Amino acid sequence: MFWKHIASAILKNRLIIFICVLALSAFMGFEASKVKITFNGGKVLPVTDSAFIRYAEFKKTFGQDASSMVIGIKSPDIFTKDVFNDWYQIGEELKKVKGIKAVISAANIYNLQKDTVQHKFVLKPLVTQPLQTTAAIDSVKQQLASMPFYKGLIVSNDGQSTLMMITFDDKIINTPYRVPIIKKIDQLGQAFEKKHNIKVHYSGLPLIRTVVGDLVAHEFSLFLSLSVLITGLILALFFRSLFPVIFPVMIVILGVIFSLAVLQLMHYEMTILTGIIPPLIVVIGIPNCVFILNKYFHEYGISGNKMAALEVAVERAGITTFIANVTTAIGFGVLCFTNSELLTQFGLVASLGILLTFALSLILVPIIFSFLPAPKASQTGIKDSKLMDALLAGLDKLVNTKRKPIYITTLVLLVIAGFGMSKMNINGYVVDDLPQSNNTLHDLKFFESNFKGVLPLEVSIDTKRKNGVMNLATIRKVEKLEKLISSYPEFSRSVSLIQVLKFSTQAFYGGSPEYYRLPDGLEQNFILNYAGNSGKGTGSMLKSYLDSTHRVTRVTFEMVDAGSKKMNEVIAELQPRIDSIFNPQKYHVELTGSSIIFIKGTNYLLKNLYESLAWAIVLIAGVMWILFRGIKMIAISLVPNLVPLIITAGIMGFFGIPLKPSTILIFSIAMGISSDQTIYFITRYRHELRHSNKSISQIVSDTIRETGVSMIFIATVLFFGFGIFAVSKFGGTAALGILLSMTLLVAMISNLTLLPAFLLSLEGGVNREKIKGPDIEEA
Repeated sequence: MFWKHIASAILKNRLIIFICVLALSAFMGFEASKVKITFNGGKVLPVTDSAFIRYAEFKKTFGQDASSMVIGIKSPDIFTKDVFNDWYQIGEELKKVKGIKAVISAANIYNLQKDTVQHKFVLKPLVTQPLQTTAAIDSVKQQLASMPFYKGLIVSNDGQSTLMMITFDDKIINTPYRVPIIKKIDQLGQAFEKKHNIKVHYSGLPLIRTVVGDLVAHEFSLFLSLSVLITGLILALFFRSLFPVIFPVMIVILGVIFSLAVLQLMHYEMTILTGIIPPLIVVIGIPNCVFILNKYFHEYGISGNKMAALEVAVERAGITTFIANVTTAIGFGVLCFTNSELLTQFGLVASLGILLTFALSLILVPIIFSFLPAPKASQTGIKDSKLMDALLAGLDKLVNTKRKPIYITTLVLLVIAGFGMSKMNINGYVVDDLPQSNNTLHDLKFFESNFKGVLPLEVSIDTKRKNGVMNLATIRKVEKLEKLISSYPEFSRSVSLIQVLKFSTQAFYGGSPEYYRLPDGLEQNFILNYAGNSGKGTGSMLKSYLDSTHRVTRVTFEMVDAGSKKMNEVIAELQPRIDSIFNPQKYHVELTGSSIIFIKGTNYLLKNLYESLAWAIVLIAGVMWILFRGIKMIAISLVPNLVPLIITAGIMGFFGIPLKPSTILIFSIAMGISSDQTIYFITRYRHELRHSNKSISQIVSDTIRETGVSMIFIATVLFFGFGIFAVSKFGGTAALGILLSMTLLVAMISNLTLLPAFLLSLEGGVNREKIKGPDIEEA
C-alpha cells in the first residue's frame, strides 16, 4: 500500500513536484559548479591513526615535507659557459616568482663562510651574475667539489647529471596557485631544452599531484561522455524509440549533478576516486529508468490507460528498484567503515548519489511520460528478439538438466581461483596510477637512477628531554643512523643537523674539505655559538632540523618509489637496527613523511578490505533476511554473488594484478551491485510460489525467462559501462573497470545458472504456506 500511495501522490501532484525538482536542480547545479580538484592528494590513513597523528605533529614542528619540485639534466656540458649561465638564469628567474621560497642548483649555490667580526656564519652565493670565462666556471666547479655537503644532492656522483631544487611556499603548495608556477618552470625548462638540445626532466610530489589532478579533470569529462553515449546506445537498442532514450539519459545526468553537489556541500574535493562517481551514477542509474519504463509499457499494453499504467509501474517497480539501489549503495557505503578519508568520501558520495538518482528516476519518469504520447507496441525492442528467446531457453534447459555439472564446474573454478588467490600480490606505488607512457613516470626514473629518487623520507628523533639533541653522544648516534639508512640502495644520502654541523666545522676552519666533520668536544661550543648568531643564514638551517626546545631533530632523505611491498620489507629490517642505535626506552625514532604515510595507508587499506567486505555481506544479508526470512534463502542468495568475487581474486593472482587502493574497492562494490540481480530473480520466484500452483521447476523456468531479460540487460549496461574505464590513463582505474566488468558478468551467469540450480535442489523442501517476508513482484 505504501508504494501505491507514493505512485498516486507523484501523479496527482506532478506539476508541483516537477517545479520543485527543477528549483532544487537549479540549486544543486549551482553547488556542483563549485567543485574543485584536490591539490594535496587524498588522505588514506584515518586522522586517528597514530602514524598520521605523528606525521601531523612532524609537519607542525618542521613544516611541509613534500614542498619541493626538481628539474634535472644529464650532459657532459653542464659546466660549459652557455649551459651553466642559462641554468643560472633559470634559477634567478624562479627566485623572483611569487610562491617560490628557495632555489638551489649547481649554478645557484651557497657557501658557508665565517665572519670573525660578528662571530657568526654567513651564507654567500658562489655565483652572483653570469660568468664570462671558462676559468670562472671551472673555479665554481672546483669549489662545489670541495663542499661535501652538496655531494650527491646537486650533482650526481658521476658528475654527468645535475638537478635544481625548487621549494614552494607552504601556504600555496596545496592550492591552485601552484599550477601557474609549475607552468612557468616547464616553460623555462622547455626553452633551455630547445636552445641546448639537452633533455630536461621534471619531478617531485607537487608536480606528480598536479599531473594526477589534470588527468582526473580530463577523465571526468571523457568518462561522463562515454558513459552517456554507451547507455544511450543500449537504451536505443532496447526500446527503439526516441523518448525512452533521451529522458532517462537526462535524468541520470541530473543525478550526476546532484552527486557533484553533495560532494561540494560536504566540502570535499574531487580526487582520483570521486572523479569516477559521475560515470558510475550514469551506469548504475539507467536500469532504474528502464525498469519503470518496461513495467509502464507492459501495463499499458494490458490496460490501454496511460495514467493507470504509470501508477502501477511506480508501485510495482518502485519497491524492487528501491531494494536493489539500497544493496548497491551498501556496496559503496561500507567503505565509510574504513575511516579512511579518501575511501569515506568516495563511499559516502557514491551511495548518496545512487539513492538520489533512484529518487529522481522514480519521480521524474512517471511525471515526464505522463505528458508524452502513449507508448507504441514497437517499444519492446530487443527483449522480444529471437536471439534473446533462444539464449533464455538454453539457460533454462541447462539449469533443469545439468545441475550436477553446474555444481562441479563451480567447485572446480573455486579450487583454481583459490590457488590463484594464494598468488595475490599486495603492492602499491606512489605513482601507481600514472600511465607507463607518461613523461612524469619516465622523469621519476631519471632521478631514481641518478639521485636515488625524489620522494621524501623523514626520520624524526625524539630524545624525550630538553636540549637532548645537542648532547655529543646523541649527535654521534644520529650520524650512525644516517650512515645506516643511506647504506640502503632505496635511500639517498641525508640532509640533517649533522650535515649542517659538519658544514659549519668546515667553514670554521676556512672551508678546507678535510674539516667536513662533526665538531669535537672542545670545538663544539665555539661552532654552535657561531651558528646561533647566524640569523637568517645557518640559523634558519638549524631551525629546519631542530624544534624550539632542542628535544627533537629530523633527518631528511630522498627515496625511490620501490613499492609498498618492498618498503615494508626494508622498514621491517631497519627497525631493529635503528633500535640498536637508539634505545626505544630512552628515544622515540619515527620513520615518517609523505612516502611513509602512503605505504602505511596501503597497508591500512588491506587490513580494512576484509572488514568492509564483511560489512557488505552482513548488511546485504540483513536486507535478504527482511525480504526472505529464512537461513536457507539467505545462503542461496549470497553464494552466487560470492563465487564471482573469489574467481576475480584468483584472476588477479594469476595475472599479477596487485591489491592496491584502487583494486581493493572491487569486492565490496561488486557485492552490492551483483546482489541486485539475485533480488530480481528471487522476488519473482517467491511471488510465483505464493500466487500459482505451478511446480517448482516450472516456476524456476518461468522466472529465468521473465527476469532473464532484465538481468541480461543490466549486466550489459554494467559490463560496457564499467568497461569504459579500461581506456583510463590511470592504471588503477583501468584495472578497476576491467575487473568490475568481468566480476559483474560472472555474477550474472552465476545468478542465471547457480542460483536457479540451488532453488531446484530445494524443490522437495519448500513449504509454500510458510513463506515469510513481503510479497514483492519483480518489475
